[in-house]
Amino acid sequence: MAARHLSIGGDVQGVGFRYSMCAEARRLQLAGWVRNRLDGSVEAVATGEPEALDRLEQWAQHGPAGAHVDAVRTRAASAAETANVDVPFSQRPTV
Repeated sequence: MAARHLSIGGDVQGVGFRYSMCAEARRLQLAGWVRNRLDGSVEAVATGEPEALDRLEQWAQHGPAGAHVDAVRTRAASAAETANVDVPFSQRPTV
């Protein structure tokens, strides 16, 4: 199992990004969460098979219809970030 933290910038709030990411992550059988950030970005932590994480990261490059993704920054998720991942993948409140 691997774990990644994704930070997605652009026009990614108010377009169903979190809902769509949950659906895609669940389809890929990933655990984790996604939430909006007050700065207008979307943040996610996902755990699972590396190939599935690669697919989620590729999906995040464009997101759902209506989204305009400027950048996706990815790094290994910390132990603290993965301590309480959600199964199934879910939305969390904005921070």
